Amino acid sequence: MNKRLLAHLAIFGANLIYGINYSVAKDLMPDFLTPFAFIFCRVLGALILFFLFDLISRNKEKVERRDLLRLAICGLFGVASNQLMFFYGLNLTSPINAAIIMTSNPILVMIFAALIIREKITATKLGGVFLGLAGAAALILHGKSLSVENDGLIGDLFIFLNATSYALYLVLVKPLMSKYKPITVIKWVFLFGAFYVFPFGFNEFREVNWDSFDQNIWTAFAFVVIGTTFLAYLFNIYGLKRLNPTTVSSYIYSQPLIATSIALIFHDGKLDAVKVIAALLIFTGVYLVSIRKKKVASP
Repeated sequence: MNKRLLAHLAIFGANLIYGINYSVAKDLMPDFLTPFAFIFCRVLGALILFFLFDLISRNKEKVERRDLLRLAICGLFGVASNQLMFFYGLNLTSPINAAIIMTSNPILVMIFAALIIREKITATKLGGVFLGLAGAAALILHGKSLSVENDGLIGDLFIFLNATSYALYLVLVKPLMSKYKPITVIKWVFLFGAFYVFPFGFNEFREVNWDSFDQNIWTAFAFVVIGTTFLAYLFNIYGLKRLNPTTVSSYIYSQPLIATSIALIFHDGKLDAVKVIAALLIFTGVYLVSIRKKKVASP
């Protein structure tokens, strides 16, 4: 299979998992896990899985000392601050506000990529980003409304900082992908991320009542740790090896589409013109962002 196509499938797979996660993770918080305890479990669980995967694959690749600082920064932005700020912000604002603000991520990635790794902002790419934004916004806001209450402004700010943090991570981690295998990069990113998360989540983790978990809660918990954290991050980092950060981030627009599709399938939702048009805008936007300029052969 074409490696670039495989990269696109990996990124779509990651966002498919994220889309499903909206319906799964809501059963866990706050009745069974507090937000910071949840993050601690996700990061620690995924870290163990990454090292086991690394061991099974017999990966003996070593990281150069000069790259440890960048990996530590990626762990800060891509794991710790990203997740901590999202859950803290979501606790203060509405899911609609959070979903809309998160669609700023591809725009932020495009800006950071231009500033840090000199990725060109073409008219086609810019148009694709805003088409995807329009489609995602239409899906999220269809039949709903934004909340602008003062109590939620701090939450909105933290969601935006989360989007900014993850955008920086996608750009900063890209150069490492040209040097190392995806598993090498992601295990180090999560190792540093675990150190940052530990002081925030350990005490709340100790207070979790594991005896209260039934089979459904354990299944949801396993899905979030194995699927949403381990597999999704691994798929994203694999895709980032072949695709530029803006293309990877543009797939975030598919998440509300996936979540809507799941609602249509399992909760007797209705398909209407707005959902169809929004889906077309999202797919067109992702396609435009992912187009590569063909190199002209030398005579």
